[in-house]
Amino acid sequence: MAKKPAPLKVHVTQLEMTAPPRTSLPVPVNVQTAIMRAPEIPLHFYRYLYRQIGKRWQWYERLRLNNDELTAVIHDPAVSICVLYVDGAPAGFFELAKQADDVVELSYFGLFERAMGLGIGKWFLLQALYAAWQDNPVKVTVTTNNLDHPRAIQLYQMMGFSPVSMAEGEILPMTDAQILAALES
Repeated sequence: MAKKPAPLKVHVTQLEMTAPPRTSLPVPVNVQTAIMRAPEIPLHFYRYLYRQIGKRWQWYERLRLNNDELTAVIHDPAVSICVLYVDGAPAGFFELAKQADDVVELSYFGLFERAMGLGIGKWFLLQALYAAWQDNPVKVTVTTNNLDHPRAIQLYQMMGFSPVSMAEGEILPMTDAQILAALES
């Protein structure tokens, strides 16, 4: 029987922006990109995207949800999921959640490992922010932690976010068997 993983201590940073980004970036060259909204994304495809991106950054929260719980979250009309394709294959996604108080949360954002280093990260984040500001919210928020990409906070600040709170937290990793079971559901 596999040993239960120990909780990981994390430093959590909440950031927000109160105005749309003023930056514009050209579409990356030498790669074909497409961003497609997936309003009724199949659960297995969502889990695949989530795991491909999140395995480097210790994403487990959505893998712990059963099919009904995950459906309730990602098929909620207030949630928007967009998938990035690079050269015809999935390469990342972002998820936005409209909150009741006219706030949009950038719930998830990331690239597959194969898409890193292609010069598309900043451009893709900017596309996510354009989508977040489409309905003129009061602010856009994002939460990150020290297990995220080492330059995540720097990139968010470059795009117009400011840190508003910090806290300590824990992430409970899953065993390989738990991950496999989640991906097979």
